[in-house]
Amino acid sequence: MSNGDGLPIRYTQQEFQPQPQPQPMKRNHTAQRYARRVRDSFTTRVTKTLCAIFLSLLLCVGIVMFILWLSLRPHRPRFHIMEFTVPGLAQPSGFENAQITFNVTARNPNQHIGIYYDSMVGSIYYKDQRIGSTPLLDPFFQEPKTTTIVYRTFDTATLTVNSNRWKEFMDDRQQGMVVFRLDITSVIRFKVSTWDSKHHKMHVNCDVAVGPDGMILPTSKDKKCPVYFS
Repeated sequence: MSNGDGLPIRYTQQEFQPQPQPQPMKRNHTAQRYARRVRDSFTTRVTKTLCAIFLSLLLCVGIVMFILWLSLRPHRPRFHIMEFTVPGLAQPSGFENAQITFNVTARNPNQHIGIYYDSMVGSIYYKDQRIGSTPLLDPFFQEPKTTTIVYRTFDTATLTVNSNRWKEFMDDRQQGMVVFRLDITSVIRFKVSTWDSKHHKMHVNCDVAVGPDGMILPTSKDKKCPVYFS
């Protein structure tokens, strides 16, 4: 084939091949992806909101339970020794009519918890040797925020003091003081509303010193006694 000037013209095969037509946009697929993205975003927001609400409720319940635990957690009773006397300490033969009198206060510090005292026994020690023991109070119930006075006199029927022991008292008296230990052992239960706790064995140790006149020294008066359970 030639043009008007008589020159041959060569056509390639590509010039005669039909050109591909542009494909229409897949609008349907795009709409589906957008809808899926919106749905996933909404589900994520709802899930996060529910998780936040659940965690907030859990935190509130935890705070309420902690406050209840603090308010209902039993506190051990508090004991203070108020009086302790050995009247015949100045008498060389005082062991024949030996007496020891004490006065202790038992305080229930709990706001809403009562205490059952099922038993209470008092013992007096001198140099870690027991010289007397006797029941103190009959079983009783102590209301919250109340104080009970424990008063008792040990006499020759409840004291085991001979002349040798009394001489040791007199020797200590010459040094300015005689030191005793009052132990109170009790079995108690805590009462919270209509619920009673199990039995607890409680021990109270009161170290007390008396002067040459047999009266409690100021350093021991109103002294708080350690309390522990076994």
